[in-house]
Amino acid sequence: MNPSGYPAEVVPLQGGRHDGLPGQPSAPTMVQYTTVNIAAEPPPDYIIWSLCCFVYSNPFCLGLAALIRSIKARDRKLVGDLEGARQYGSAARHLNIVSSVLTAIMIVLFIIAIFRMSGESNRY
Repeated sequence: MNPSGYPAEVVPLQGGRHDGLPGQPSAPTMVQYTTVNIAAEPPPDYIIWSLCCFVYSNPFCLGLAALIRSIKARDRKLVGDLEGARQYGSAARHLNIVSSVLTAIMIVLFIIAIFRMSGESNRY
């Protein structure tokens, strides 16, 4: 309870906003709204990675598929469809990862095969 005997929720607000001179009617107050447009960061399209996978490592045409998805992601981003660009970019990223891993495995297996063949030839 406050000193006047009323609960704090029921106490009327005292004072007010006096924009003008005392005794003069005050002008209607205007409420200003501020709008902040936050530009969402566009999703990546992984086109450089897709080009490298297409040119240098293209097992099972995964590099080509990744390049196509990257181009579609870039097109969607230019149109303004950020959700579509995010989906195509994610698909391109996954295809690039699979292509890179398969290429790394093939290179490691090729190096192992060369060392084994050179070891076998030295034995004879």
